[in-house]
Amino acid sequence: MLDGKSILITGGTGSFGRLFAETVLARYKPARLIIFSRDEWKQDEMARRLPVERYPAIRYFIGDVRDRDRLHRALDGVDIVIHAAALKQVPACEYNPLEAIKTNVLGGANVIDAAIDRGVKRVVALSTDKAAAPVNLYGATKLCSDKLFVSANHYAGARPTRLAVVRYGNVVGSRGSVVPLFFRLRETGVLPITDPRMTRFWITLHQGVDFVLRALQWMSGGEIFVPKLPSMKIVDLARAIASDCRLETVGVRPGEKLHETMIPVDDARCALQFDDHYTIMPHPESMRFSRAPSELEATGRPCPEEFHYSSDTNTQWLTVEQLREIVRPLQAEDRQHEVPSTGS
Repeated sequence: MLDGKSILITGGTGSFGRLFAETVLARYKPARLIIFSRDEWKQDEMARRLPVERYPAIRYFIGDVRDRDRLHRALDGVDIVIHAAALKQVPACEYNPLEAIKTNVLGGANVIDAAIDRGVKRVVALSTDKAAAPVNLYGATKLCSDKLFVSANHYAGARPTRLAVVRYGNVVGSRGSVVPLFFRLRETGVLPITDPRMTRFWITLHQGVDFVLRALQWMSGGEIFVPKLPSMKIVDLARAIASDCRLETVGVRPGEKLHETMIPVDDARCALQFDDHYTIMPHPESMRFSRAPSELEATGRPCPEEFHYSSDTNTQWLTVEQLREIVRPLQAEDRQHEVPSTGS
């Protein structure tokens, strides 16, 4: 599917972008794989791991999704865009709301306009469970972004560009994840728990990358793809990392939910379920001029009445033992990034 294609990843030096690039280079033979991000230090670090001399298809392109002209230049001749750039730390977005809007909403609009103008064939934007019935600014900006990418299929018109969204839950070990925090704090003998009832969807980076690659194959334009994921209890995660630590309840933070939702009831009316995922379809009336049904849609089943996909009502749950197996490899990785002590 990706052989001979030119692919660009916004936010390409992030956790997802790095693994996506490594996966594509291992499985396919792209003509170009462009890492588009604004941090030259992270690009230099990534280039040491994926050097141009060894991977001649790779390109490192400094740029910001807020800069429409730079995106227009970067997308010259690009076939596929994976839009992973975002400000995603909930407290930072709450404290700097306009910055979150500039990157997550206006930056997304810039990606859409540049992709349509440059004739990009397929665009997949990464979303989050926090975009479903959002209670914080980060979730609200990602909901707005999701709406932009779905609606963009209208004004792509006769142009070849088709756009879709992938929405999934918390990524194990990604930047800002609670896993590295728990590893560091277990030496103190106490782990802070926001609320013992709290549940979350859980996905690994590798699963996220694989799901995005499959969404590229499935999409016809306007869909929101949601993988079927297991849930976990935050107290079980704490026990998996540090079974002998005392758990201290500190309370739910501003903008935080007890349980996450990926498909609210109202969206479920337009959702189809498959063996391993759900697809929230665009409303048929709104898309009748801008997309043709995909072959996959014929095999989907409508969701039951009043269905909603939430972490607390899920049918799949990770045990403490399963969580321990998932997070164990992350401990060694976290130690590699520790700041060495300078002494006194």
